[in-house]
Amino acid sequence: MTRSLAGRLSAQDASRVVIGLIYLRNTAREQPSDVWGRSEKPSWSWLVAQTGKDRHLGPHVRWCLSEWLPEELAREDADARRDFVPALLPAVDGILRKLVVAIDQVDRVGDLLERCLEDLSAVQAKGGHYFTPRDLVRLLVASAAPQSGHRVLDPVCGSAGLLAEADRQVRERTGLRPKLELTGRDIHAGTLQIAQLNLAARGIRADLGTPVDSLGEPPGGAYDIVLANPPFNMTPWYDGSAPRGDDPRWPEPLRPPRDSANFAWILHFAHALAPQGRASFVMADGAAASARRLVEKQLRRQLVQDDLVECVVALPPGLFPHTRISCCLWLLNRDKSPHRGWGEADRRRQVLFVDARRAYELAPGKRQKQRRLAADGTGRILRTLAAWRATEPSSGEGAVRYEDAPNWCASRSSQDIADAEFSLLPAVYTSEDLDEDTSVDQRVDELTWELYTKFEEAQALESELRRALDEL
Repeated sequence: MTRSLAGRLSAQDASRVVIGLIYLRNTAREQPSDVWGRSEKPSWSWLVAQTGKDRHLGPHVRWCLSEWLPEELAREDADARRDFVPALLPAVDGILRKLVVAIDQVDRVGDLLERCLEDLSAVQAKGGHYFTPRDLVRLLVASAAPQSGHRVLDPVCGSAGLLAEADRQVRERTGLRPKLELTGRDIHAGTLQIAQLNLAARGIRADLGTPVDSLGEPPGGAYDIVLANPPFNMTPWYDGSAPRGDDPRWPEPLRPPRDSANFAWILHFAHALAPQGRASFVMADGAAASARRLVEKQLRRQLVQDDLVECVVALPPGLFPHTRISCCLWLLNRDKSPHRGWGEADRRRQVLFVDARRAYELAPGKRQKQRRLAADGTGRILRTLAAWRATEPSSGEGAVRYEDAPNWCASRSSQDIADAEFSLLPAVYTSEDLDEDTSVDQRVDELTWELYTKFEEAQALESELRRALDEL
């Protein structure tokens, strides 16, 4: 139904309506009536009752949404509140009726929100707006291990899924409402509105501010946790011939190249970290080992020499429906010495590498071969990380002693990484001859995805070349 609505409205308008209705179901309670029996605001039960009447439902949905906007959105004037909800013509009445009835009957609102966002993301992906798959969201947050009282930042927050998951994991671990200071930033005003509704529907408060280009200015303040899924290989990422010379995130001579924002994002995350801060984010493979640009190798060397890199996990290709580009999970850490909330191991001047490219399964019910992280693969990544940190895994299975495992994980010193020309690709450190048990079909599947990736890289290189020629 969400995709059907997105077929009649813009993807962003459909998102506002669907998430807004879920928010209404949790928020729009019965209001006290005046002497004529009229309520100041329409309730959710009133809206459900309208679905059974032979009348145009769109105006009622629009009225309810505009009257019950979250506080952060309701600060706008009346015209702005009405404009937040798109005009809903009679052609969408049938879809709206089914949506309202379905939302009224659902038990788990959080799961419904994730499913709706995932469906709408399939429509939005071609426009550059996409949803981070829930399996990857859970891995990103669990790897960072946020604690109650932490300041958490997502500088490219989209629908705020990572912030919502941070709240959920801390709540699940402690059994209490977490005292997290959540901050999200995004360049798109419409996306921020969807994020506000997503968080409000879950009863979560966060500072999402106004639309802003995060790479345009250094982050304000220092954060205990930074979570992000930035756009890959974004180009160009700044105006003019060079970034601002007084920007503390990239001092001379190590400025990120103009034709890829990957290292601009990485340095932005690093700059945002508090003295014991950790960052967990997804980044295209090229950032871990690109040999095309000397400056990127120098930036990797600087990150290793500053002892900022904690872990790099090679993820299965094909986790995102909008791209086949291979990617890695990066963990940065300003303090790898033993401390509470992280672990008892002293991992200074060491980096953990995990090759989880085969830790996937096919998502059920998908027409195309859409991959997702396998549950046992995610668990193995988190257990490996917990063992390396010498802390108990979130599964509660008890701490185990860390050991390197061929074709899976390896712990390497800064000198080992220097000897490997500062490559941060896990396969460089973990790979041995593949087991004979590795199936031919699996290997063919992997090679197919690698070929698709090369096609996309070739297309990106052609675009870069054409842009360079146009600038001559």
